[in-house]
Amino acid sequence: MKEKFFRNRLMDWNRVSNKREMPWKNETNPYRIWISEIILQQTRVEQGWDYYRRFIHEFPDIQSLATASEERILKLWEGLGYYSRCRNLIIASRQIFNEFNGKFPASYEEILSLKGVGEYTAAAISSFAFRLPFAVVDGNVLRVISRFFGIATPTDSARGKKQFKELAQQLLDKKAPGAYNQAIMDFGATICKPVNPSCNICPLQTKCTAYHEGKTDLLPQKSRKVKITNRYLTYLVIQHKQKFYIRKRTQKDIWRGLYEPLFLESDHLLTEKELVSHPLVAPYFSKKVFTIHSVSGPYLQKLTHQNIHAQFIRIYSNELIREIATAFPVSRSKMKSLSFPKIVRDYLNQQNMS
Repeated sequence: MKEKFFRNRLMDWNRVSNKREMPWKNETNPYRIWISEIILQQTRVEQGWDYYRRFIHEFPDIQSLATASEERILKLWEGLGYYSRCRNLIIASRQIFNEFNGKFPASYEEILSLKGVGEYTAAAISSFAFRLPFAVVDGNVLRVISRFFGIATPTDSARGKKQFKELAQQLLDKKAPGAYNQAIMDFGATICKPVNPSCNICPLQTKCTAYHEGKTDLLPQKSRKVKITNRYLTYLVIQHKQKFYIRKRTQKDIWRGLYEPLFLESDHLLTEKELVSHPLVAPYFSKKVFTIHSVSGPYLQKLTHQNIHAQFIRIYSNELIREIATAFPVSRSKMKSLSFPKIVRDYLNQQNMS
């Protein structure tokens, strides 16, 4: 039976050959597993490693996280991206603290009820911490299953999601669900890789449909491509004496809750001439309140659905401006304690401004 062969070979590989080391591997504490899983959503293991260690050191349990300020948590998250994960983490920690008396819930359904926890994360926590029989289905799992069984159904279609979820559950080792889930994810990350999979040393090779039919480059399949939009932000780094004007992003958009300088958004990065004549800032230039100090080159930050193109124009103000588009002046030392989007932090660091 092909399913039994798959399961047995995978578990044998995990016992003998799986050398993938991670700080959260073999962890059974549900809180720590949860933190690692949220950090690893849309983040490479190598990047998430240090963040996980810092989070666990700073917030060793639910209570410490649930009672910490949002700014303190966001600052620790700075640079990791996809900040909605962090905001959901904060909400869920308070949910556990208030609704579950600070004790991490132990059932799949209760874990799934936490803010920001989907079926994959709930299955991971349930199986790793509580040995509950729920199969994880992430990109690695989809790729391994799709190739081995030769399934061409698009993974992002309703039919595909149902098909892969059911098959993943059938393949699960019910006696050791945590070990199995870790094994198949590690296998997808180290052997059955997206590009240049190691088929020559693959223990599943003899019965792998994609390998024998020459389809490893074709599977898995998706039905739609992600549409990428380009946004152009011209940042105004306004300085008065030793303080800089910044604002907090509060709207429902990228980087909500983070700080940044004022910016003007348009269909291109503004030139110096265009900036000086822009209706929102032209009065300051005409009255010689503002003078331009320097103009940076272009910066780029790629998000899942957006490419952010940015340019930073450093401006000196010869007077303290009390009302300027919700912005407020802060010192360099204060800026060190605030969380900024990566693209802004990169500029500040390069200019030795933070």
